[in-house]
Amino acid sequence: MSLHLALLLFPGVTQLDLTGPVQVLSRLGDARLDLVWKTRDPVMTDAGFAILPTATFEEVPRAEILCVPGGFGIDGVIVDDEAMAWIQRVGATATWVSSVCTGSLILGAAGLLKGYRAGCHWAQRDMLPLFGAEPVAERVVIDRNRITGGGVTAGIDFALTLTALLRGEAHARAVQLSLEYDPAPPFDSGSPERAGEALVATYRRRVATLAPTRDDDLRALALRRGFS
Repeated sequence: MSLHLALLLFPGVTQLDLTGPVQVLSRLGDARLDLVWKTRDPVMTDAGFAILPTATFEEVPRAEILCVPGGFGIDGVIVDDEAMAWIQRVGATATWVSSVCTGSLILGAAGLLKGYRAGCHWAQRDMLPLFGAEPVAERVVIDRNRITGGGVTAGIDFALTLTALLRGEAHARAVQLSLEYDPAPPFDSGSPERAGEALVATYRRRVATLAPTRDDDLRALALRRGFS
C-alpha cells in the first residue's frame, strides 16, 4: 500500500529526532516521505547544520502518517499559529499521529494527545500533563493511533515499531538488519535511572544554563493554547 509520511522540520529541531526515523522509514517501500516547513528554504538544526525541506505546509494538506520531532526549538513551533494549524489539520485525518522526544509536547499543545498515553524525553516527560496527556516512561508508547517515542535515539525504535505495524515484523527485522541496528553503547548511562544522581544533576545544570526558563515557558504556552 502506498503511503505518504509528513515529518515536521523546524528551526532548532534535534536532527537525530528527525533523521533517525527518516533513515528507517525510507525503507518502507512504496512510500513518500516529506520534510515539511513553511518554505523550502534551508532549516537550521540544533547540530549546527541545515536540512532542506521537501515540501511546504500548503503542499501537504494531509498525510497518512504525521511525525513531529523534538528539540529546543519546540517553543517556537508552539507559538507559531501557522505551524500549529498545519499540525492540527494533518493530525485530524492521519491514520497514525506520532512524535519523537519532546515532539510529543508539540502534539500535546496541538490538542492531539488529550486523553492519550505518551512518551517524551525523560527530562520533560513531566510536562505532558500540561496538555492532558499521561506520561509513560517507555521508549515507544502506543495508544490507539498515537505512537510516541522517548528521547532522541528512541526515534529509531519508534520507526522500526511503526514499520512493523505498516509492513509486518519480517520487513521491520530486515530493515533493522540492513542498518546493523545492534546497539552496544560504551557506557551504561543512557537513562536517568542508570546514569545516577550526580550525572543527572550535571545534565540539569547544563540545561538550566542553555534554557533557564524552559519549563516555565511551556507552562505559559499551555495556558496560551487553552489548557488550564
